[in-house]
Amino acid sequence: MNSSFYKNALVLGLLSAIGPFAIDMYLPALPSIGASLDAPTSAVQASLMAFFISLGIGQLLYGPISDMFGRKPPLYFGLALFAVCSVGCALAPNIHVLIILRFLQGLGAAAGMVIPRAIVRDLHTGNDAARLMSLLMLVFSVSPILAPLAGSFLIEWSGWRSVFWAVTIAAALALILLSTGQPETRTKDQRVGSSVMSALKAYLFLCRDLHFLGLVFIGAFGVASFFAYLANSSFVLINHYGLTPREYSFAFSANAASFIGVSQFTSQLGKRFGLVAVVKFAVAGFALMMTALLFVNLAGIARLDVMLAFLFIGYGFLGLVVPTTAVLALEEHGEIAGTASALMGTLQFVTGAVVMAIIGPFADGTALPMVMGISGCAIVAFIISTVTMRHVKNHPPELMS
Repeated sequence: MNSSFYKNALVLGLLSAIGPFAIDMYLPALPSIGASLDAPTSAVQASLMAFFISLGIGQLLYGPISDMFGRKPPLYFGLALFAVCSVGCALAPNIHVLIILRFLQGLGAAAGMVIPRAIVRDLHTGNDAARLMSLLMLVFSVSPILAPLAGSFLIEWSGWRSVFWAVTIAAALALILLSTGQPETRTKDQRVGSSVMSALKAYLFLCRDLHFLGLVFIGAFGVASFFAYLANSSFVLINHYGLTPREYSFAFSANAASFIGVSQFTSQLGKRFGLVAVVKFAVAGFALMMTALLFVNLAGIARLDVMLAFLFIGYGFLGLVVPTTAVLALEEHGEIAGTASALMGTLQFVTGAVVMAIIGPFADGTALPMVMGISGCAIVAFIISTVTMRHVKNHPPELMS
């Protein structure tokens, strides 16, 4: 692998991490935001949900725009919007203003979620794409592993508003990296024929592609299970189990480390067994672990260490599911990679937001509602995988290098 391969992974991973960075660094602050702004838990969670919804909707716009005008211009716009809104969040006087600004901030962050995946498809297919996607996720893992810990230190040091000043600085650094380290991968010749009408036709075409949708929703419900954990874990682990924000950040980071660590085996397993076989195995393992967690919880074993152990293993399996389903979903849609990546991202984030909205009213301070949401998503992902992959032939491993 040449140096440009790793350079692409580094730059694209950091661009992709901007949005999650604004989520993960924010999580330890949720209880203190509620206290500071005199806002109920539901309103504080709404500020997180608003970010997720706009992060999903925004991708529908950025994908086709990146097909029409190239990958870099919409990235510049998105990062600038994100930075401006981050400053606004740091100065927000009440929870209502914060919710509005978080929505706008998510629209900016959406560019970094959808376009790097399209760039991966511009550059590679098959196992090379899976390898680059897994490396991108390795860099991307800096956010869920380190961001909660960094956030907890900032909150203890100077309050929750400092989190938004930190993400403003991160956006500025991303703009510098984009301008100096990432070439344009969508040439002018490739943009010919890309228009609003062609984007609409592409969306209609993708919405009729049941194989594409099946792969997308396998990943979407996997990601939604993690969103259920994101939205509820700080309240459960800090308020119910009594962890400090710093202890919570370590617990959260362990699951992220499992997800990202296992994802690095995607390429090797794909070469040996084929990506289709990897998806089937990983989804089954993910569903088994999360369903077992639910039964253990229902049996009255609600110890924190037991729950964290099941989540650690389950999210390790999910680390194989997300990159493989993304690569397989985009593989046949290279000419509309931006649009396909956008629809994938939107469906993932909207699914996550819906799951959070469903779980929210049942939150009672214990782990059970969160665990039920996580296991429910895992079971749905397994059912979709069983239906979608039933008649799919596995890639011959020797053809995937």
